[in-house]
Amino acid sequence: MRRFLLANMLAGAAFFLQGAGQASLPQLEPAPPTAKHTVTDTIDGVTLQDDYQWLEQLNDPKVKAWAEKQNQRAQKFLDALPERTQLAAQIKKLITSVPPGLQEVEIVGNKIFGLKLDPSKQQPFVVVLDNPEKPESEKTICDPNTIDPSGATALDWFVPSPDGKTLAVSISKNGTEDGDLCFFDVDTGKQLPDIIKHVQFPTGGGSAAWTRDGKAVFYTRYPREGERPAADLHFYQQVYFHRLGTPESEDVYSVGKEFPKIAEVQLQSNADSDYVVATVENGDGGDYETFAYGPDKNWHQLAKFEDGVKKGVLGFGPVFYAISLAEAPRGKLVKFALDASEPKPELVVPAGEGVISDVAVTDNQIVMATLEGGPSGLYAYNLDGSNQKTIPIPPISTVAFLAAGKDLVLTKIGSYTEIANWFKYDAADNQLAPARLNAEAPVSFTDLEVTRDFAVSKDGTKIPLNIVHKRGIALDGSHPTILYGYGGYGLSEVPRARLVFRAWYDRGGIYVDTNLRGGGEYGEEWHKAGYLTKKQNVFDDFAACAQYLIEHKYTSTPKLGMLGGSNGGLLMGAMITQHPGLMKAVVSEVGIYDSVRSELWPNGAFNTTEFGTIKDPDQFKALLAYSPYHHVIDGRKYPAILLTAGLNDGRVAPYNSFKFAARLQAAAAPGNPILLRVNSFGHGGIGSSLDQQVADLTDVFSFFAYQLGAEEGAQNAAAKGD
Repeated sequence: MRRFLLANMLAGAAFFLQGAGQASLPQLEPAPPTAKHTVTDTIDGVTLQDDYQWLEQLNDPKVKAWAEKQNQRAQKFLDALPERTQLAAQIKKLITSVPPGLQEVEIVGNKIFGLKLDPSKQQPFVVVLDNPEKPESEKTICDPNTIDPSGATALDWFVPSPDGKTLAVSISKNGTEDGDLCFFDVDTGKQLPDIIKHVQFPTGGGSAAWTRDGKAVFYTRYPREGERPAADLHFYQQVYFHRLGTPESEDVYSVGKEFPKIAEVQLQSNADSDYVVATVENGDGGDYETFAYGPDKNWHQLAKFEDGVKKGVLGFGPVFYAISLAEAPRGKLVKFALDASEPKPELVVPAGEGVISDVAVTDNQIVMATLEGGPSGLYAYNLDGSNQKTIPIPPISTVAFLAAGKDLVLTKIGSYTEIANWFKYDAADNQLAPARLNAEAPVSFTDLEVTRDFAVSKDGTKIPLNIVHKRGIALDGSHPTILYGYGGYGLSEVPRARLVFRAWYDRGGIYVDTNLRGGGEYGEEWHKAGYLTKKQNVFDDFAACAQYLIEHKYTSTPKLGMLGGSNGGLLMGAMITQHPGLMKAVVSEVGIYDSVRSELWPNGAFNTTEFGTIKDPDQFKALLAYSPYHHVIDGRKYPAILLTAGLNDGRVAPYNSFKFAARLQAAAAPGNPILLRVNSFGHGGIGSSLDQQVADLTDVFSFFAYQLGAEEGAQNAAAKGD
């Protein structure tokens, strides 16, 4: 499971890079001793030895004590890094300088509901505005900072009712993403008595959709204790029906018994349609089926997994628009007439060069965003697909969000050098006008430039990389460089600016964003070229990008750092074990390292449609061939490494980091630190408070700056071309 509203927001904060001098060398204590209890497993005739499988028992007091010792050792080293105190202050200043603003919105009638980030608060909260031209009308509806001043309570997602009178919100604690559905009166902000437990979890996610009258909701429900074995309580997501004002015990099953065990369900409805649509993903591999519930009070299947119909949007009336990959790997737009006796997909917009990434529909037009290798395009059409118009947006920019009401389209657009801002689309002149939802960015990036070029991977494929740096830098290999990658799930790396990067660029630092196979930048063919048995392509792509930077003298091995998390953490693990001499430092956050046992974790089962399963001989062979944990070599010199893990991570089992750290610490030749930092929050800091973000960023990026030598004064030398 990899989506949800807080994920992108936190990722946007979690890349602060700040230099530090190297006046003194922090003292690294010996790694805590890790006992070896050898276990052997035989899979498809291959016998595997595992000395650290005991670290998978996360509730074992011995494992907890070991993790705490690792964390204390890492923190002691990180606390001693030069200029750490100043760095922490700079991080907090930059994060809190982000102007308060809406991260995403839902348009209901004339009202704008938005998730607002205010850096003076620990957590984002939900507000409502009368319209985008009246920011003074903003009113807070649900604020987790008031519910829990400690900052440990977070919002997973929200859904306003079609009449705009009630707000449904999934609320979870301590980064668990184990959410309960709560309801708030929009006018008063008071919470209603209804609470529905366990509607959201990191495995299959969660969602809700209102009935047209705003008096009831369809919602995703996981099994309750006693309904299934304990091992299945985070699987078998189904849809139930709840009428406001009634106890949860009276809720009734609606649909889902036929869904896969690893179903991920997204529900949607609107004020002008009598239909509810359920989009069901089969795990994380990108295959979807679609169902619609209508006036006859029954669910009808619109598309099966094999039909290639992906996500879509419910129109204003009995019509559902969806992206279809059938004979169109970059997507085409189709529609289903929901009131037909047997709805069939009808072509609206044929496939083009760009990958269809998002669609919004008003009562008389379609607005469609595309990906063109990473950067976006934006287009408008009549409802029948005619009269295509290209909406002007800046080059190498991204449509970060797209939303529509009956007669309003809002989009959020940014780039590597422009903080994303909200715009209102004017169909009459086909232009975007700034909405009154933006605040002036306190930091300028006008002295930066973006170089977009292509590295050549091992098999000859051209891989885009986006190099962000100060204008006029000397290409002499001297610049501290952070190379970032992900490459999975069909997700795309898109241009976006982060205020906290300002300090890194000012110190002569370079940041590089890559568009690896496994992502969706060039459509489903690009995705499938980097998943299942072809996952090694992703690692080869990233290594080629690193080699490109060195060959073109943007940086050099002693100045090169690599950064990734989750699926990108797997990428980091592959770089560490396959190319240990290519970089100086690696920060790998909540990574997947034991690819052979990953599917035993609940969310790991959802990932089998992306990574593969050991139950398939060919997929097992591929998994074992790159599994980082199984390819650590005794006596080899590895780069400086900081691994991070969250004890409440429901997406990636924290024992991946535990086992990988133990194996590396036992095997590595002396010289570079191998650290494991463990916190109590969830996946990649999801749900963490502002204070926790500052602490984590201080740890991670002071480590980078120290290892790569981003020293004071580097910015002056860079400016002079010295």
